[in-house]
Amino acid sequence: MTQIAQSRLPISLTVNGTQHAFEIEPWVTLLDLLRERLALTGTKKGCDQGQCGACTVLVDGQRINSCLSLAVSRDGAEVTTIEGLAQEGELHPLQAAFIERDAFQCGYCTPGQICSAAGLLAEGHTHTRAEIREHMSGNLCRCGAYTNIADAIEDVLQPRLAMREAAE
Repeated sequence: MTQIAQSRLPISLTVNGTQHAFEIEPWVTLLDLLRERLALTGTKKGCDQGQCGACTVLVDGQRINSCLSLAVSRDGAEVTTIEGLAQEGELHPLQAAFIERDAFQCGYCTPGQICSAAGLLAEGHTHTRAEIREHMSGNLCRCGAYTNIADAIEDVLQPRLAMREAAE
């Protein structure tokens, strides 16, 4: 028991705008930390091998598979989960678009899909439906709602592109 206690490392994370301090074992993944220690169960554990994208969260604005990231390697980072996308009771535009377009069936992959789409929008290099599909290819939907997912992302992306073009 003493060896286990000694092998814990202190880390600090800002999760959905709230700073947290932890003493964790070095092998704890970011996904397990979020789900088991912060009870943020919106982020799903799918394949646990980084192949399905169900565990996608934003770390310092970048989308990552949280099942493949050791929490200690993210010390000091800012993490955004699906629970952190809505602001002051208002759904994130992607959350609203997913509902509007019925872009989920069982909903298991939906939090990862939405976080990945938020990262995609922030990256700013996606301009077409084909690019949406390509850049979302790391997020699998076993129900096959891909058309509705692409529709929802396109609904949020197109006005942003139009505003960007108008500003140029």
